[in-house]
Parts: sequence; C-alpha cells; structure tokens
Amino acid sequence: MSHAPRSRTVLSCTLLIASLGAGLTACGEPRVTSLSAKPYDAARQVTFNGRPGSTDADPEKPLEVTVAADEARITDVIAADAAGRQVAGELAADGSRWHSTAPLAAGADYTVRVATEDRGGAPGVRRLGFRTAPGKKKLELTFGPEAGKYGVGQPLTAELSAPVKDPRARAVVERALKVDSKPSVDGSWYWVDDKLLHYRPRAYWPSGATVRAHSTLEGIKVAKDLYGTATAPLKITIGDKIEAVTDASSHYMTVRRNGEVINTIPVTTGKRGFSTRNGVKVVLGKEYFVRMRGTSIGIPRGTSDSYDLPVYYATRVTWSGEYVHAAPWSVGSQGNANVSHGCTGMSTGNASWFYETVRAGDIVKVVGSRGADMDPFGNGFGDWNVPWKKWRKGSALLAATEEQRDRVRAPRLRPRV
Repeated sequence: MSHAPRSRTVLSCTLLIASLGAGLTACGEPRVTSLSAKPYDAARQVTFNGRPGSTDADPEKPLEVTVAADEARITDVIAADAAGRQVAGELAADGSRWHSTAPLAAGADYTVRVATEDRGGAPGVRRLGFRTAPGKKKLELTFGPEAGKYGVGQPLTAELSAPVKDPRARAVVERALKVDSKPSVDGSWYWVDDKLLHYRPRAYWPSGATVRAHSTLEGIKVAKDLYGTATAPLKITIGDKIEAVTDASSHYMTVRRNGEVINTIPVTTGKRGFSTRNGVKVVLGKEYFVRMRGTSIGIPRGTSDSYDLPVYYATRVTWSGEYVHAAPWSVGSQGNANVSHGCTGMSTGNASWFYETVRAGDIVKVVGSRGADMDPFGNGFGDWNVPWKKWRKGSALLAATEEQRDRVRAPRLRPRV
C-alpha cells in the first residue's frame, strides 16, 4: 500500500509535462524558448527589391525578399494587397530567399510580413508596405443588364473596353468574374466575341432567385501592359417562370406561368418569305407604341408588301424588329393563317394582356415555322438555343475540360484483322 501515493505523484508530474511541453523542465521552473519569446525587429537582416513606402513599384517585376544567410533564415512570408488577395510565392530551401510566383496587381497597396529565425532560434519579424504603379493600359468591364427584376431566361453580360483574344488572357478575365445565385445553379460564361461574354445557367434561372455578379479583376494583369479596373457589381432578381410558346403551324400561342397554362391565344405569324424564326427568344423590352415601316426590313415603298402602321402593345424579342404585338387588321387570320411579315400578331385585347403579363427576360419560343432558327447571338438573346455541352466549350476555363471529356467518351475502334 505504500507504493500507491508514489505512483500518483509520478503520474501527475507526467501530465504536467505533457500539457506544458517544452516550456517546463520536468516539474521545475519554466524556461524561455523561441516559441514564447517576443519577436525581435529583423529590419536589419531583411531586404527586398524595392523601397519600403514607395508608390511606384513596378507590378511587372516579382517581389523578392532576402536575408543574410549567416545571420538568419526566412520562415514565412505573407504578402497581400488591401483587398486581401495574397501573393503566391516560393521560399528557398535554406530560407535565404523568397520570391513571388504570380504577378502583382497594378495600383494596389501591399503589406508584407516577413517572419525569420536567427542562428540561436529566436524569432524575428519585419513588416513593410509599398504601392504598385498603375497599369499603362486599363481594361474596363461593365456588367449587364441593369439592376432589376427579370424573367428566368435573362442572361448576364460582361462587356470589355478592349478586345481580349489570347486564350490565357481570356482565362484571367473569366476567372475574375464571379456569379453567385440563391438558390445555387450550375452556370458558365461564354465568349461571344473578343469583347463580350454572356453567362447563363444550364437550365433557366429558378423562380425567385437572387443573382449577383462582381469582378476581382481590379489591378490584375490580363496581358502585357493591360490591367483590369474596378467594376460596379450587379444584382438582379428573378420573377415567375413565364413561357410563351407559339406553334406557327397551329396558329396558337400557349402561355404558362410556373408550368401552368394561363392563356391560349390565337395568333398569326410570318407568311411565306417572311417566316418567323424558330427557337427560344428572350423578351428584350416593351414599347406601348411603335411606328412599323416595311423599309426598316428592306421592303421598298410602293410594293405589294410595303407597310407603314401604328402598332400598340409591342413586346420586342429581337433587335432586328421581331415583336409580339397588337394586329387588329389581321384578326380574321389569327388562329388559322400566317399573314404577317415575321412578327407574332394578335388582337388588341390579347396583346394588352400579354404586354402586362411578361417582363424582360421571359421566354418566347416559336415552333412549327418555316423560318430559320434564331441566331444564338447578335439579334437578341438566343443563348438558350445553344446546347449546354457546346455552351461550356465557349468558356476559356471549361473548354479544355469539355474537350478532354469528349476524348474519353469517344468510342475506340478496334483495328481490322
């Protein structure tokens, strides 16, 4: 029984050592180590390839931090700009040098914290700051559409002030364009041309969604001497799912709200030679009154197809002049014949209802027409006519992934013997 108290004493000492670690010697007095010491000022030991406090550092040059190898070594470097973007870097094995491995932003304020350790193991620290010079050329970016409430088919746009052609430069731009939606969706950017990108989800936006877009391109190098600038963020909300489907062969339009039919309307569409475009279109805007003239679509005055008409309740679906509108002059043909010059015509009462029901971004789809297919770009928003797989290939970031998937899925042909 005399051994039990001794065992408890040894156990308690062991636990004390385990909990306090190197700060104690056995069960004795604490000793000071490099972990508990206050870092010394390493300003004398640490140098970098610039002037602390400068406002014109060249963003094209990498940041380099060095120490005298016989006095100390670098243990860590944290370099970040005022926006919180950290600079990636690489530390030499012997701790004598650290250098950035990614370009610095132009016109940005940087703070650098260098942690060191001297030959005796004591920690040191040096903090310094500087500002990079502005970029020589600026790439401005504007998001669209304007803030507001839209239909489920509304794409986002990003318009650049200068062309970006190189795939690597496009990847830099696209990587900086952030789109967040609640609820979350699977979506992607598509390079329409060198200065314009469109963003859409795989399927239509969910009703009631909130969509935000912002850019982190400010100060980022896109190409030689070309740097991004600050961009105003965008917020839009999504309304009910309104989808109007016109069957040009049956001469009727069916309008659904969130999947339920809310109206069936007799219509007339484009006659032979002026057939309405097939495919999905997106409402671009609404105009209570439009003066429509045949000359605007190339029809000479005085010919049999010439017209000059006052049109009311006009809902635009293409930039070239295709509308859904009131056409009281063709009520007798609505529901049984196509007599228009490409627009979808209906009675004034039905056109007024349609005008009040839809908003920009709602879906207007045409099937059963002899007309050509709706252009994906250039004449409104035909984005939804592009299959999702092809859409992803229009992304500078996802194109390579899609091509790799295609190669994996491609059937392997066995050689003939």
